Amino acid sequence: MSVLAAAARRQETHGDVISLCAGQPSTPAPGPVLAAAHHALDTQILGYTEALGIRSLREEIAGYHRRKDGIEVSAEDVVVTTGSSGGFTVLFLAAFDADDTVVMARPGYPAYRNTLQALGCRVHEIDCGADTRFQPTVAHLEAVTAELGHAPAGLIVASPANPTGTIIDAAELEALDRWCAERGTLLVSDEIYHGVTYGRECATAWRSGRDAVVMGSVSKYFSMTGWRIGWMLLPEYLRAPVDRLIGNLTICPPADAQFAAIAAFTPESAAELDAHVERYARNRELVLRRLGEMGVADIAPPDGAFYAYFDVSRWTDDSVAWCAEVLDRTGVALTPGVDFDTANGAHTVRLSFAGDTDGIGEAMDRLGPVLAPAAGPTG
Repeated sequence: MSVLAAAARRQETHGDVISLCAGQPSTPAPGPVLAAAHHALDTQILGYTEALGIRSLREEIAGYHRRKDGIEVSAEDVVVTTGSSGGFTVLFLAAFDADDTVVMARPGYPAYRNTLQALGCRVHEIDCGADTRFQPTVAHLEAVTAELGHAPAGLIVASPANPTGTIIDAAELEALDRWCAERGTLLVSDEIYHGVTYGRECATAWRSGRDAVVMGSVSKYFSMTGWRIGWMLLPEYLRAPVDRLIGNLTICPPADAQFAAIAAFTPESAAELDAHVERYARNRELVLRRLGEMGVADIAPPDGAFYAYFDVSRWTDDSVAWCAEVLDRTGVALTPGVDFDTANGAHTVRLSFAGDTDGIGEAMDRLGPVLAPAAGPTG
């Protein structure tokens, strides 16, 4: 958020910002969604809905999982939330108690850690490197359990992940799910980037059982970040507490966005959205090629999502100051890695390639002089 604010100030003074920092598509919602939103405004009262979401949207989400993942899902399994962020907060409140230990990967999405800590949970971060594609493994969980003296209360995984874009292999995800189920550890599988992948299989945690929680959202693949509609596939024992918590905390997800989101799951919308993914794929190839030409070698393999997460220790030992300097020199906004990695983030940066290809090409041109070979960190 600080980077976005700095980029906005730069845009006001120079008018030249190319933002590669925001984790969101640069395109509007699909045409059918926009049409459905207009229709809802004209025809619906748009008052409170059921806390768990309108039935028709829950049915569409269930159908989406049946088609995409080949699993049996019913509307009763689906809870619609105020974005996946609202879903995580409600889930953490329902599933964990204060002082419970929840495990996540490092680097990883900072809101998991920040939300859990705000709720009084203990967050145990696992250093995940290139040897495991920056993803946790059963071996990691065994080591954590030995260190704690007991199995953790929860494990959060993201596939594709933010910031790395890496995907957990289907067999490894099944092994994690089985390990968690056998030990009473709740597996929370963040699948909000499903649909944005580049030739690598992306499995759902519900393929192997129903003990896990699956998190989904219309934000990323569906190009609807500001509409604030997410969902959860929940084990039955969590549905009643989640229902009560939503009714107290947010009453219901946004009514207008719920009615509009039904149209996100149509073939017409999918055609638009798949075209965006094709552009992301071209952008990905462009960024990886250009970074390679500039001598950036240590890049997490972006199997999915729309990020390149790479090491900049060749240029700096302070990614926050370095990103500010890059913005000042070039007008290109990048995200420092300190939020994603509390141990090594001073040496890493996340670049989003969700924008238009020409703009990303221009950004890479501007970054060329900055990423010229350097003798060592400059701060």
